[in-house]
Amino acid sequence: MLLRLLSIVFKLVLLFTISYAGTIRVVNRVDNSIDDILTLDKLRGTYVSTIDVSRILAKRDPFINKDRGKMVLYIGDHRIKISANSSYLLVDDQVFQMPMHTIMTDNDIFIPAEAFFNIIRREALPGIKYDSRRMVLDIDIKAFTITNVNISQKSNGTIIRIKTRNLFPEGNISSFFHENGWFYLTVAGGLVDTTEIRRTDTRGIIKSVAADQLGESSQLAFQMRTKVESHELYQSKDPSEIVISLRTSIKNSLAQMKKVKDRWKLDTVVLDAGHGGKDPGTMGKRGTKEKDIALDIVKRVGLLLEKNTSLKVIYTRTEDIFIPLWKRTKMANESNGKIFISVHLNGHPNKTAYGFET
Repeated sequence: MLLRLLSIVFKLVLLFTISYAGTIRVVNRVDNSIDDILTLDKLRGTYVSTIDVSRILAKRDPFINKDRGKMVLYIGDHRIKISANSSYLLVDDQVFQMPMHTIMTDNDIFIPAEAFFNIIRREALPGIKYDSRRMVLDIDIKAFTITNVNISQKSNGTIIRIKTRNLFPEGNISSFFHENGWFYLTVAGGLVDTTEIRRTDTRGIIKSVAADQLGESSQLAFQMRTKVESHELYQSKDPSEIVISLRTSIKNSLAQMKKVKDRWKLDTVVLDAGHGGKDPGTMGKRGTKEKDIALDIVKRVGLLLEKNTSLKVIYTRTEDIFIPLWKRTKMANESNGKIFISVHLNGHPNKTAYGFET
């Protein structure tokens, strides 16, 4: 009886602290249209309907799992993952935390407006601007003009190719090396896809890549692994690119190439016999334990590798002991293992079943 009364009181509190407040006016300057986003009024700010946000900003309908309180919005070229009663959201694989958690009501997830729009503007749609005082979302979405970066290593240096949608006036492009080891490129009038740039695969003398939209200018930054002797910058028309050629001494370049090759040289294999000790794994009808068969397989495979190859073989266990997962991966990382093979076996009630699973 007491629990029921508490439940009723909790629902009444929610009823009085959360209510539909109205809408946020959406001004789309691309097609000169006007729309509205449904909002909730809460003590700590304004919350917006993710269904309405998706309808206005997304390329396609959202994915909704009502039972689990999950929703995925497809905004620009990005996936925005939102969970009910959580202050975290994911833009692709990057996690962001908002100051307040989301609220699920009427099969919709309402999300803190100001924090959400700031994240979306920074990570997915630079062309939106939210005015919390006027309750207006201004949309002036422009296509990115700087879309991605490709880095290739040469014998005497590294070439950076920055993909653009159009050529820029020569006076709009400037660059410089900073004493902190970074090379900065600024493009006035550019609009950079910062999320895509951060995904750039680094190689050669490039250690890391960063990008920022600074008002009407885009800035890309490249951290160097070693000193650059000279560089050349130019634009190409077909394909449309900004090309940066970074030259290093032959000695430094060869040493860097050898270092990279050695890093990926297949010289160490880690063999992991699943389960062990207090964890028997799958049990057979007559008491056969998965942990025993897995250990036997690992020992046989390891013996063959040691006998017939020059590979260094690392075993996570060679006897019947329990090793937690974190320790197995720690052993693999500390030994610089290039391949980690974990052996497990599945059980099935049908004794004629056979095969393997990866």
